[in-house]
Amino acid sequence: MSVLPVPRFDTFYRHEELSQLLHDYAAAAPGLVRVSSIGKSHEGRDIWVATVTNFSTGDDADKPAFWADGNIHAAELTACTACLYYLHQLVVEFGSDRDITQLLDTRVVYLCPRLNPDGAELALADKPRHIRSSTRRYPYDEDTVEGLTIEDVDGDGRMLTMRVPDPHGAYKKHPQEPRLMVAREPGEFGGEYYRLMPEGTLTNWDGLTVSVNRDAEGLDLNRNFPTNWRAEHEQLGAGPYPTSEPEVRAMVDFIVKHPNIGAAVSYHTHSGVILRPMGSKSDDDMTPEDLWRIKRFSALGEKLSGYPAISIWHEFKYHPKDVITGTQDWVYEHLGALFWVVEIWSPNKEAGISDYKWIDWYREHPVEDDMKLLAWSDKHCNRQAYVDWQPFKHPQLGAVEIGGWDKMNYWRNPPPHLREREAARFPAWMTQIALSLPKLEMLRTEVRALGNDTWRVRFAVANTGWLPACVTQLALERKVVRGVMFEIHLPEHPDVSLINGKHRFEGPQLEGHAPKTSQQAFLPAREVTADRAVAEWVVKGPKGMRIGLTARADRAGAVRGEVTLD
Repeated sequence: MSVLPVPRFDTFYRHEELSQLLHDYAAAAPGLVRVSSIGKSHEGRDIWVATVTNFSTGDDADKPAFWADGNIHAAELTACTACLYYLHQLVVEFGSDRDITQLLDTRVVYLCPRLNPDGAELALADKPRHIRSSTRRYPYDEDTVEGLTIEDVDGDGRMLTMRVPDPHGAYKKHPQEPRLMVAREPGEFGGEYYRLMPEGTLTNWDGLTVSVNRDAEGLDLNRNFPTNWRAEHEQLGAGPYPTSEPEVRAMVDFIVKHPNIGAAVSYHTHSGVILRPMGSKSDDDMTPEDLWRIKRFSALGEKLSGYPAISIWHEFKYHPKDVITGTQDWVYEHLGALFWVVEIWSPNKEAGISDYKWIDWYREHPVEDDMKLLAWSDKHCNRQAYVDWQPFKHPQLGAVEIGGWDKMNYWRNPPPHLREREAARFPAWMTQIALSLPKLEMLRTEVRALGNDTWRVRFAVANTGWLPACVTQLALERKVVRGVMFEIHLPEHPDVSLINGKHRFEGPQLEGHAPKTSQQAFLPAREVTADRAVAEWVVKGPKGMRIGLTARADRAGAVRGEVTLD
C-alpha cells in the first residue's frame, strides 16, 4: 500500500497529473478505490471514473449507487476540483466519520472528475484557449478565412479584452473609475468612446469591420445527450446526432450498464446555484411525487451548501424563449434517476451583490454592481480579477489597450485561494442524497418441512432506504426499473427439484421508509409494510441440501442468502 496522496485544491491539474493522482488514490486505498477508463476522448485521452466503496462489504454492482461528474465544459475546471475534493474526503474520513463509513459500507459512489479531458487540456495549455467543450472541429473542419479569433495575443497566459478608441464606440470610461468601462446612455454623444472586443487576432482584416469568429470547435457536449436532442439549428453545439461524441457516449454507456445508479450530480461553473429538473418542462408538467422529492433534496442542498436551489425551466434560461436540454433531461427524464446541476461559484455574491437574477444579470445590471466587483478584485484578488489596462501594439489593429476581467481564473472559476472553500460546500449534501437511496436488505430466511422430503422455503427482504426502490415515479412510467427479482439456486442433484414456484420471478416494487403523508393526514397510510416483500417456493430434496437465494432490485442492490433443508 502506498501513501495516501495530498492533493492541492487551489490548482487545476493537467491530464497526466490528474491521471496519476487518481491512480495514487487507488494504490493507497485499494479496498476503497478502483480507477478505470470508461472510454477515450476525441484526442485519445482516458476518461477516468473512480469507483469508491468498501469492497469488503460487497461488489459495487450489488450496491445502490450515486454518480457525480465534472468538467464537461472545457474551462469549467472547478467542477473537476469538486469531484476530487469529495473523493479525498470519502477516502480520508472512512472509518472515522459515521455517515461516510455507512455510505461506503452500504453504497457506492462513481466519480468522473473530468468528462472532457481534451477541452480542459486546451484551457490549461501554456497558450490557453477557452472553448465550450470538445476540441473536435464542428460543424466544419475548415480554417477561418476572416474575422477575429479569440486567443492570448500578448502572451501573458490570459485572454482579456481589447479596447480601441473610436468616436462611434459603445463604451466609455466611468467618470469616477476610469478603469471601468460602462455603456453609453441612449442619445449620448460628444464624449470619449471605445470599442470593446475580445483579445485575439484578425484574419484578412479590411481595416474597418470586425466580426468575432465562433470557435472552430463548436460542440457543446452537454447538448449531445439523447433525450430531447435537437439539431444544430435548434440547439447550438448539439452534434450531428445523439451521443455522436465519444465523451458523451462513454458516460451514457457506463450509466446504462450500471442500473444501480439512482441519483446524480453534474458540476459546472458558474453562478453559485443548484439547478433542479426539468429543463424542458415546467413544474406543473412534472410528476408531482417526483417534484416533491426533488424539492425536498434541493432544500437540503440549500441548507448544506449555502447555494440557492432553483428550477432550470422557471429561473435559469439563457433566453425566455429558449429550451435548454442536456444531461439533466437524460438522467431524470429518460432514466428516471434523481439529478441536479451545480453551477459552482458566484463572483457577484463574493462582491456583495445579493439581489440579482442569474442569467438576466448578464443582460443588464446597474453600474454600481460593476463598482462592487472592481472593489472586490482590488481588495481580495490583488487587482488580478480585473486587470488594469495596458498598452499593446496589436499586429493588425495597431495601438490598443488590453485589460478587463480575467474570466477564466476569476469569473468562470474562483481565484485559487477560494477553490477549496467552494468545493467543500457539497460533500455533506451528496452523502445525504446517497444515504437516502433505496437499499435492499435480507430480513430472514425460513425452511419448513412439509413431509416426504418436501420443504417450503421463504425469503423475506426489505428496502431500508428512504427512497422507494424505483427512486422516482417517472422510472416506473418509463419502464426502466423492475420490481424485486427473486431467484432460487438449486444444487445439481438428481433428487432436488422445484415443485412449486418459479426459478426466477419479479416481485413488487418496494417503498422506502419516507412517510407518504404527515401524522396529521386525514386518512392513514394503507400499506404499512410496503417496504417488504416475501418470496416462497416448495422444494423437493433430501435433508441437508443447501439452497441459494438471491434478491435484486435495480436501484436498491442485491442480497444473497442460503438455507439448509433441515
